[in-house]
Amino acid sequence: MFTGIIQAVGTVTSLETHADDRRLRLGAGTLELDGIRRGDSVCVNGVCLTVRDLSGECFSTDVSAETLIRTAFSTLRPGDKVNLEKALTLATPLGGHLVTGHVDGLGVVVDRRGAGRSVAFRIRAPQNTTRYIAEKGSVCVDGVSLTVNAVRGSEFEVNIVPHTLEQTTLGGFQVGRRVNLEVDIIARYLERLLQGDKDRPEGSKITAEFLAKHGFMRDP
Repeated sequence: MFTGIIQAVGTVTSLETHADDRRLRLGAGTLELDGIRRGDSVCVNGVCLTVRDLSGECFSTDVSAETLIRTAFSTLRPGDKVNLEKALTLATPLGGHLVTGHVDGLGVVVDRRGAGRSVAFRIRAPQNTTRYIAEKGSVCVDGVSLTVNAVRGSEFEVNIVPHTLEQTTLGGFQVGRRVNLEVDIIARYLERLLQGDKDRPEGSKITAEFLAKHGFMRDP
């Protein structure tokens, strides 16, 4: 589990292809590798990956064929910059929102414009994810926890403040860039609760009215 608060920007130093999967070697940048061991999880551009080995200020990880299909990792090349975050602990401040590192879909940057000292992006999301993206809700874009400013159809807007532009890879995003998207996990759980257990004739006792009554959502 992660928070979407990027701790360092790393660099792809090498990339090896093995059958249908790949092995990435990453320079960790300013990420503190103390305490990270083989088998630990690190979030790379929003994808939870397992550390295979460490050497100096670098670590390597294997990327499965499934991950290459479902994420933007197939476009990574040596020299590319990536957002890095170590796994959440009970002592870690939750400055963003809960991020699993399981990408829900690929988005595409369709517009970039200046907004004062910030930059506003409009991103087109896959149809199967848009119902989970809400105005003023949270979304994870290439590992970065962001607040949604507006939603219009299959597109949503986010505003990137100067600090985030400087401390992540988002400052380099241009129109056409493919990005890893993860929706707020709470939205998915709420949908599942509202669906109920369809295998039971009487259905689930968890309804929209029940959730509103107990303060989990507004009145339907």
